This record gives sequence, structure tokens and C-alpha cells, in this order.
Amino acid sequence: MIKNYRKTKILATIGPSSEKITKIEKLILNGVDAFRINCSHTKESQIKNYIENIRKVEKKLKKPIGILIDLQGPKLRIGEIKNNIPLKRGQKLLFINSKKSSKSNEVPLPEEKVFKSIKVNHPIFIDDGKIKLKVLKFSKNIIETKVLLEGVLKSKKGINLPETVLKNSALTSKDKKNVKKGIELGVDWIALSFIQSPEDIKDLRKICKKNVSIMAKIEKPTALNHINKITELADGLMIARGDLGVELPIQDVPSWQKRIIREARMQGKPVVVSTQMLESMITSKTPTRAEVSDVATAVFEGSDAVMLSAESAIGDNPELAVKMMDKIAHSVEKNPNYSSILSAQLEETPDSTPDAIATAARSLASELNSPIIVCYTESGSTGIKVSRVRPKQMILTVTPIIRTARKLTLVWGVKCIVQKDANNLEQMIKMTKSYSKKEKIIKIGEKMVITAGLPLKKLGTTNLIRVIKVD
Repeated sequence: MIKNYRKTKILATIGPSSEKITKIEKLILNGVDAFRINCSHTKESQIKNYIENIRKVEKKLKKPIGILIDLQGPKLRIGEIKNNIPLKRGQKLLFINSKKSSKSNEVPLPEEKVFKSIKVNHPIFIDDGKIKLKVLKFSKNIIETKVLLEGVLKSKKGINLPETVLKNSALTSKDKKNVKKGIELGVDWIALSFIQSPEDIKDLRKICKKNVSIMAKIEKPTALNHINKITELADGLMIARGDLGVELPIQDVPSWQKRIIREARMQGKPVVVSTQMLESMITSKTPTRAEVSDVATAVFEGSDAVMLSAESAIGDNPELAVKMMDKIAHSVEKNPNYSSILSAQLEETPDSTPDAIATAARSLASELNSPIIVCYTESGSTGIKVSRVRPKQMILTVTPIIRTARKLTLVWGVKCIVQKDANNLEQMIKMTKSYSKKEKIIKIGEKMVITAGLPLKKLGTTNLIRVIKVD
């Protein structure tokens, strides 16, 4: 078996602490499978530099590395106030459609779409929920609210509207620019922030078409009302627990995390659990026990990937954070109950030939005690289908397309290799046997279970399963 093979993937945010080529290489060697570029904190010139550095290391290590750009989305902020405003419970507070205000009971809110979308009794959260208000009444340019949770209001603080569906796309002009640049530079995933409805996915799809995979970030309660359809339209999900924990009662986040992971599994879409997973390791060399438990829970629940944010972007110890996440995932995956827990979570199989073949491949590999399930794929769909059923075996995915291999870096259990395009299935089997023996994945006399689609170069045609004895 390949050294340090781990089924749960690690997505690390790149930033000032990890942008150098030497750092990127160390992070990959310590367990990173893909990198996230946070467009909220990254200039366009930096995006280009990050991608170029990652690709240089990828070429050196001869290992596909995924790149995800995370769009900023429509982040709402209040304008400038002359002095900080101490707020008391029960106090009335006015929001005005303006950039500035000098009155102590008025807060500038230069977001016309809020005034068009807000309703009576809708909550308004400020500064990550430190201040909470309720809408009493509104007009074209004024929103009157009542303070529910007191605090000190300061300029430029972010606001959240948990129950308000804004009458605008989740894509800002900045986002559209970042999308086009990302596609031009060859990113593999685009994460769409602050999704409210399936229409937001459709809007992004019109821009990127099939050039890149779309990851829907679930961070608004309004998105939860459409989670089934959003999952169907997206290529993957990210549970963005930071903003989700602001807009949703924080005690409800763990339950929703389980439900979202379950929905993603059912539809065969990779899911990433993110935000504050090893937060203390931004400055500390060791995590808290609660953080370790949090990461372990995400792994036990069957998430495809776990993510590091500030820990790897601006933290003092990015390598240590990666090593710790790697250790936690390895420990969980060695647990004797891990596989049975994942199996129990999958309640039904979609009614399709590729899904049926994936389920059969898992059963065959188990019965034959095979160390690997091999998936030949152009688009990556075969590997994703097999990953969905969470086999105990390594999923060795073989593709002639580097873009496919990079996409699969966020898919649970998949070890993807790029091999030159074969003329026929027998040639491909021969190449795979040679690689598997060389890497000590399989021994002579053992059997490998193979899935593929015939004809070979036709997308989405998983229709074959074979058992091959290695000689």
C-alpha cells in the first residue's frame, strides 16, 4: 500500500505563511491534497502567483494537486459612523440607505438591495452576531429595528440577514472577475459563497460552463431550504460553519453538518467541512481536545475533506496544523468501527447502472479480499461513484486527463494517477498492473476489481466490471 494513504482529504488555505514554493512542497509532503485561495483576502496578482507556485511543485512531485478559489460573495457591511454607538436591549435603532451618518441613533447601510428585501420581524445580526436586532418597520430608505442583544456598534462591521432572501445574485462583479481569471489560470474548483437558492448555482454555471467544478458553500439558512436541489446542481458542497454558525442558532450547526454530509453522500457529491477546525493552532503548536474531537467527528461522519483556513494561511505553524489533521484522520480511519459507520449512513443506492456497478465493485472487492478497486475514467464520475459507497479498499482512479485527476483530489478514498491514453482496455489494465506492483499497492496472486466505461473515451458510460488476478 502507498505510504501514508489516507482516505479523507485535506484542503489547506494558501496565504502569507504558506505561499513560498518550499512551504507548498512541505505542506503537500505532510498531507495536503488541495489548496484553497480565499478571494476575500487575496489580490488578483497574488492569485496568479499562488497558482503558478502550486503548479511548479505539482510538476516536481509528479502528483496532481487540486486548486479551489473561494469567491468573496456579497458580504454586507454598515457604513461609517462618527462615534461608536453603545446599544442597550430594547433600544430603537434606525438604518438609513447612506454611506455615512453623524446621528447617534442612525446607522448608514449603503446596500439598497437590503431595503428592497427586508421584512418586518426579520433578524439583523452585526459583527458576527455580537449584536442582534429585529425589524419593526421599514420604508424605501429607512429600516427601524429593536435591539435584542446589546453591544457597542462600530464602523464597517459586517451584517448578516438569516431570514432575508436578497433580490440579487450571489455573484458580485468582483466574483465574476475572479471566476474568469481562475478559469484562465486553470483552477479546478470554484466555491460560491452565500448561496441562497439553486438559481445562484445556475448563474455561476452560465459563466464557467464545464471548464471548472462548482462547490456550493452552505452558510445561509435560506440555502438549507433548498439543500436537495443545490446539491443536485453543484459538483460539491462546503459546509462553511463560520457564517452558518452566525445566521443559524449555533447549537443547530452540528445537526445540519450531519444532514448536509448525508445529502451529499446520497447524491454522490464530495463534501468539505470547513472553518475553525484547528483554530488554536494559528498561534499554538498543539490543538485543543475539542478541536481534535471536531475534526474526528467530521471524518467519522464521512466527509470527503476537512479544511484548514487561517491555520495554514497566516498561522505560525502551518506544517504542524497539517500534520495534526493528517494524524487525526489516520487515527479515525484505523478505528475498527469506521467502515461500518460509513456503510450504515448510506441508506439507498440511486437507480442507475454506474451506481449499481460501484456498489457491486465494493461487494466484490470485499468478498475477494482485494486491496484495490480500479476506476478508469475520463470525467472522474466513475471514481466519484465508487467513492460514494465508501469501500475499505483504495480507489485507484486512472485517467489520461490531468484536470480530472486534480478535481478528484477532494474526493474521499481516491488515489488518482495520470496515465497516457490507452488504445484499448487490455492495454490500460496492463499499465495499471505494472504501476500497482511497482508502488506495492498489490502483490502477485492478489486480485483487483476494475470498473470502466466502454467505449473507453466516451464520458459517463460506466458499464463494466472485471476481476483481474495479478501475475
